[in-house]
Amino acid sequence: MHAIFQKTTAFAIAGASCSVAIAGIVGAAWFYKVAPSVPKPSGPMMLAPMVGVIDTCILRPEADTAADSLAQHCTGPQGSAAALVESTLSQLQPSYHPHSPFPVGYTLPVPLLQLFRAQGADWVIDTERIKRLVRTVRDTERPLILYLFSTHFSARAPIEEALARNTANLAQTRDGPLPISTYYGDPVYPWTFATTQTDISAKRVQATQALLDELCTLPAHDISKVRGITLLGELHHLFPDFEGGMGFNPPYRVTDYSPASVTGFQRYLATQFGKIGQLNRVLGSQFSSFTDVSPPSRDIRTESLQNYFEHIDSHAHGSMPIAGWAFAPPKDAASHPAWIHVYRNGIFVGKTAVNKGRQDVLLAKPEFGDANTGWRLDMDFRQLPVGLHKIDIFLERTPGQLVALGTRRVAIMDREQKTPVLQPQHPLPKHALTDGTLPAYVDMPADQSSYYYNPLVPLWHAFRGQQVLAYLLFFDAVVGQSCLAKAPRYTHQIIPFANPSWDAQKFAIDASLRNTNSIRLGVSLYGDATYGPDFPAWYGTTAHRRYGITEFHPLKALSAPELRKVLDQHARQGADFLSFFLEPYWQGNTVARDHNLFSLDPQNAKFGSSDLYKALQRLH
Repeated sequence: MHAIFQKTTAFAIAGASCSVAIAGIVGAAWFYKVAPSVPKPSGPMMLAPMVGVIDTCILRPEADTAADSLAQHCTGPQGSAAALVESTLSQLQPSYHPHSPFPVGYTLPVPLLQLFRAQGADWVIDTERIKRLVRTVRDTERPLILYLFSTHFSARAPIEEALARNTANLAQTRDGPLPISTYYGDPVYPWTFATTQTDISAKRVQATQALLDELCTLPAHDISKVRGITLLGELHHLFPDFEGGMGFNPPYRVTDYSPASVTGFQRYLATQFGKIGQLNRVLGSQFSSFTDVSPPSRDIRTESLQNYFEHIDSHAHGSMPIAGWAFAPPKDAASHPAWIHVYRNGIFVGKTAVNKGRQDVLLAKPEFGDANTGWRLDMDFRQLPVGLHKIDIFLERTPGQLVALGTRRVAIMDREQKTPVLQPQHPLPKHALTDGTLPAYVDMPADQSSYYYNPLVPLWHAFRGQQVLAYLLFFDAVVGQSCLAKAPRYTHQIIPFANPSWDAQKFAIDASLRNTNSIRLGVSLYGDATYGPDFPAWYGTTAHRRYGITEFHPLKALSAPELRKVLDQHARQGADFLSFFLEPYWQGNTVARDHNLFSLDPQNAKFGSSDLYKALQRLH
């Protein structure tokens, strides 16, 4: 339980363990445009740090007469984490100032599965833990974001092992229930959300209702301190080898293939197409009924298929990532960043800026001093003619001057797997050849790689995305039946497209990032997503007008003016709050615990965290 939330932050840069030369790149291709105007906020953007009070206070056993002063505040008939919260936050802002440019509240994480204790063969609500949480709200005058936490990352709750023994609670690949895996040494429980008729769902609901029932006994003044609620934490589809399986390496395995999910997909197709004949016309298939359609689950390169529509891999939805990294600072980065130009068969396809975060590159090449060396362009190959295509990649550091980085030949295959023939070629633009000293690499595509488009795969991914959204809406409805029904609710999602090492389709998270009407966008931002152009550009394509930043870390040091500029930008875009990890302090001293690797803390030198903490102090 000591690092209940560290796993979510470490997850934000996962994939960095791959070697620089072969690291995979991924990301959805977003069309950039200026973010729309947003409604004027009701107040300034609140800083809502997530203080590590759960393991140090809420879960603490009752103190004896010789206990230290912190234990005496946490335990007993009126015990809560309020004193620890205020002791920690006062170092950033001595007291709450609602009219400050960035008033400091806090995020109160509630690990739902830690609200149970064993009683014989049963699990019952631990009422004392709930009362400590509620008294924390009562006794802290600062406003808060209530984080109802229950995700695949272990909360180190005893009930987790019991729930995991029932495979009905686990997500399934085509090979059956996913095994429990690990992430940075801690368990990852692949809880299913393909159906809500599971013990894990029942326990989440039970814990939430028990907490909200107790919270709703508070006076209205205290209830009004809850400025927002974030739901569940990261919710997305899972895959084997969670720590190392986020990229493109085969074999391709995703969730969910449980019986409930298979029949749900068939109903989804029936709803979308009405009649099987319409689906057949779209696919070019010959299915007799929707019940004959199985979710794609096999690789045509290595496995026998009953029909072509069983094929699936990381690219079968019709998009080919062309990606890599380059350390090539332009002479004037402010006016002209470095660009990658991509040509197919001598014809210009597009260009993309060299500005994506590549922590793996920085780890291998610390002399670069900058992680933003990545680039990625996703090429739609659904309408390309079958055959062998030549992809040429060029770097532009100075306007109009191209340097060749590499050439890849890729085969667009048909359903019959005919031998591909080279497509007609056109002259390439004027360019220079690299002398081999330029620090750059083309990760994808691999030379002589093959690509098959299966039109059933985008439908399968769309359905999987709806499963994520449906479960969030189910959980949102539980909160909506409480006294906090009018409090804004937020998701607590990641944005896979911002991490250039991930296969975003595996997560199937896009639908939950779009406008869900009843739930506002809550999103975790790391690295260049906190300060770069990608998140604002993507946000402008959505229907959202307000959002919350559920986790924040630039992954590099920023001065106070630089940080102020970043915070001002998010406030202008419509951010209601911004949360980051903060180590607890008691009477000026850090509390002994396993510290979060990404905490903004004066004693944490990693990722510029200590400098960021000092910059925050200078804002007030």
